[in-house]
Amino acid sequence: MCGLLGLVCASENDAAKARDAVGRALRCQRHRGPDETDTWADGEVVYGFNRLAFIDLEHSHQPLTWGPPESPERYTMNFNGEIYNYLELRAELAEKFGAKFATEGDGEAIVAAYHYLGTAAVGRLRGMFAFLIWDSERKVVFGARDPFGIKPLYYSKGPGGIAFSSEKKSLLELAEPLGVEEELDRTALQHYLVLQYVPEPASLHTGIRRIESGCSFTVSPGGELVTERYFSPEFLARPVTSPAGAKALHTEIAEVMQDSVAKHMISDPDITVGAFLSGGIDSTAIAALAKQHNPNLITFTTGFEREGYSEVDVAAESAAAIGVKHVIRTVSADEMMEALPLIVWYLDDPVADPALVPLWFIAREARRHVKAVLSGEGSDELFGGYTIYREPLSLAPFEKVPGAVRSLLGKVSARIPEGTRGKDLLRRGSLSLEERYYGNARIFRDDQLRGVLRTFTEGVGHRDVTGPWYRASADWDPVARMQHVDLFTWLRGDILVKADKVTMANSLELRVPFLDSEVFRVASRIPLDQKITKETTKYALRKALDGIVPAHVLNRRKLGFPVPIRVWLRDEMYDWARGIIADSRTEELLDKRAVQALLDEHKSGALDHSRRLWALLVFMIWHGIFVENRIKPEIPEPQYPVHV
Repeated sequence: MCGLLGLVCASENDAAKARDAVGRALRCQRHRGPDETDTWADGEVVYGFNRLAFIDLEHSHQPLTWGPPESPERYTMNFNGEIYNYLELRAELAEKFGAKFATEGDGEAIVAAYHYLGTAAVGRLRGMFAFLIWDSERKVVFGARDPFGIKPLYYSKGPGGIAFSSEKKSLLELAEPLGVEEELDRTALQHYLVLQYVPEPASLHTGIRRIESGCSFTVSPGGELVTERYFSPEFLARPVTSPAGAKALHTEIAEVMQDSVAKHMISDPDITVGAFLSGGIDSTAIAALAKQHNPNLITFTTGFEREGYSEVDVAAESAAAIGVKHVIRTVSADEMMEALPLIVWYLDDPVADPALVPLWFIAREARRHVKAVLSGEGSDELFGGYTIYREPLSLAPFEKVPGAVRSLLGKVSARIPEGTRGKDLLRRGSLSLEERYYGNARIFRDDQLRGVLRTFTEGVGHRDVTGPWYRASADWDPVARMQHVDLFTWLRGDILVKADKVTMANSLELRVPFLDSEVFRVASRIPLDQKITKETTKYALRKALDGIVPAHVLNRRKLGFPVPIRVWLRDEMYDWARGIIADSRTEELLDKRAVQALLDEHKSGALDHSRRLWALLVFMIWHGIFVENRIKPEIPEPQYPVHV
């Protein structure tokens, strides 16, 4: 787990001009790899690397050079991530092709696979990754990002060439030598205020984009970037026709999860791997399975000293039932307000998910004990865990209503005052799935956004983001379509961004066993009635984990890390929020008086605007850091031991 930087310049002269900025760019992502820092160059290609070492600690340095016996220095690679099947892959390449390896690490397995298997090698990798491989003979860079987007990969292109990085802020340091424009992307801002994240492949800077999850690419010095999708997740469920068939499915789920967790525990013997633990089934299952491989497992949870906003007690009960050491970190409103500018700096782009703040604090605490943690991200998208996935069941009666009547119901809903019970049910029942389902967060509706966003553009909406994924799943059942949309929007735009950014901010590697190619292979075949019932979600997973997960958690609804911003913005955080609005220089983009009116209406208790306010406040802080250069968080140097 590391931070990579790669420049493919238009000429050697352009590469020389960019070299001075490489050091600054690497310092921006020092937190991603405090163990080692190194650079490398070959004509038009320049690499920089920050290493967080886990496997083959004394070797496997990067940038890594490898080649076959006849050309031993042909390839040079920058690689961020972990390959969990690298031992099997190395053995296969050695047996079939006579591949030779100089290290014991996973990096050489990627390069050797590319040499012997070509671009198809990326489909053989089981893990999380973003990498660049320079072929000095063909003069081309081949790169890829993992199937689900666990690890980030940004790029920017200008007259001087193209640059890739694990951190967007590093590319901002390279903008001038590459000739990249740094304008704010107003379309991306509009999407952010609706979805609470900036959807891939965009960023909030027009000159910086992201390689999408499940994509590979090639680029040559002075040439164009050519991308190709190598992974397209498909949910191909077939009905389970008998109790024996259902039992076999549950057994298969349990076995693949046991295998995935075992592989995700891999590290050097000197490295300790822990686990995050909330009160839900996902993290509890991961911790229980991890305990089988590490009897001294340490788990971590966070919460707040406010009733209804903490899973600390449930998590502690789970830790006791599993038999693991447990660490708790509670977070106050004052700590959140103080830490938020620094967290936003680490994020690169705003993510208006309040849960990332307590996650940052528990990651910081965990890094004092371990160097890597397992977590439960991805379970809901693969196994049907979100409560909203049950909505097609509750809205089924509307499907029988003629289109004209459904349209009339929508008009009736529009006349009902905000906050009235049943208003949103009528509105959503009047809409098709493609119209109503944005993903797991819906912050501003268009009618609400028009009054706040001065740059509102008619015709820009969530279907610009979700449309391609709905078209690709047109023949699937509605829950599978919602899962598919979430894999390409909510998961990689919110869940995995916050997980990567706040853990790596603390030089802590986060591993997600649910987001594994073999786990997805099994999950993609789960039929609808084994995912969602009238009583529960993730039905098949719960059955599979019976006997692994403690009984008090098995059928409990997941809360994650709930954050009390609704009450805090009416009390402890009101003056703080008012100050952010007053100081922000976003008048050209936002109607600040309308934002303040939202805050005051929220304080009065008339309506709950907490999520909308949080999205606006996070953006204002982001703008103060990256556009105004007015807010300057003090960035700490990593102070962690090299090997824990």
